[in-house]
Amino acid sequence: MLKKIEAYIRSEKLDAVRMALIEIGVPAVDTVEVQGHGRQSGIKLAGRHSTYVVDTLPRIQMSFVVSDEDVEQVVDVILKTAATGNQGDGAIFICPVENLIRISTGEEGDDALTYEGEIDIAEHQVNRGS
Repeated sequence: MLKKIEAYIRSEKLDAVRMALIEIGVPAVDTVEVQGHGRQSGIKLAGRHSTYVVDTLPRIQMSFVVSDEDVEQVVDVILKTAATGNQGDGAIFICPVENLIRISTGEEGDDALTYEGEIDIAEHQVNRGS
């Protein structure tokens, strides 16, 4: 079975998390800039004349699909790489995926998770200067 992982992380942690995921073999990650808050309900800031509350903070939503056996390792990498030890570090959601179908090849399930064509991890790392 497959799992979809959605991680909400601090914006400044995106590059570190993405590179750590590539190192363990998760090259395909979608990211979206989002605004939100968790239990802390924002932060208080002090201006010149008063304090005010910023109730939504910028975050990055990362989403990708992995096989069941990779979930623990992926979650561990995100936890270690994205954590600052402070409130507002984010959250990880794990949901079952019924199926995954690669449009270009018609591959399904676990077979659709890896792609040995022109786009692969080694090529991606070379293009990024790694």
